[in-house]
Amino acid sequence: MLNFELLLVVLTVVSGLVWVFDRFQRKRRPPGAAVNWWVDLGRSLFPVILIVLVVRSFVIEPFRIPSGSMLPTLEVGDFIVVNKFGYGLRAPVTRDLLVPVGEPERGDVAVFRYPVDPSQDYIKRIVGLPGDEVTYFGKRLIINGEAVPVESLGGWQERDSLRLFREQLGDDWHRVVIDDTAPDRGFSLTVPEDKFFVLGDNRDRSSDSRFWGPVPRDHMVGQAFFVWLSWDGGPNWSRMGRRID
Repeated sequence: MLNFELLLVVLTVVSGLVWVFDRFQRKRRPPGAAVNWWVDLGRSLFPVILIVLVVRSFVIEPFRIPSGSMLPTLEVGDFIVVNKFGYGLRAPVTRDLLVPVGEPERGDVAVFRYPVDPSQDYIKRIVGLPGDEVTYFGKRLIINGEAVPVESLGGWQERDSLRLFREQLGDDWHRVVIDDTAPDRGFSLTVPEDKFFVLGDNRDRSSDSRFWGPVPRDHMVGQAFFVWLSWDGGPNWSRMGRRID
């Protein structure tokens, strides 16, 4: 699979070398002399590619939602923007931490590298921080011995087995979907140091930390905060520009 970030780095280096070469050759070039097409192309593209690399690596990055594991918060076909700066500045390609800026927080909708296969990006909601005792019993989330506040919002999508709730993590509320016909999948776990426990908002239709464990800190990419486009067979205008809670 094409590594777009690596491709950007290579293009930046190559076009940057062409730009430097042109700067040195400019003084020796006779007035009005023709410039090779590859030199002209490289020096023109260099600042554009450099800006794209910097913004995508350190500030924001777009992602597409491929599954329904975060329903009703995110739908299949949503194109989201992720704030990468808030979780620390990381080197392109290697993703080594360069400058610690902030930490993931409980309730964040976070994009991260899938622990089983780090070449894939996943998106879930952070429910457990390092040191937290996270329990899921009777389809209720319990953190450090206290049940997370919930409010029933009734049925969802005209299916008797699906129920919609509001759930509070910290000061913020978000919506979750529960399927009464699905197994409980109860568990209790203390989140290890430098790891985070994540769940999908579509609780009974999500592959998350219940199955493959907590996410290491260095796998965290950034916090999703905005839906800039939604397209699943056609545009969904009502979702475009929506803030992610």
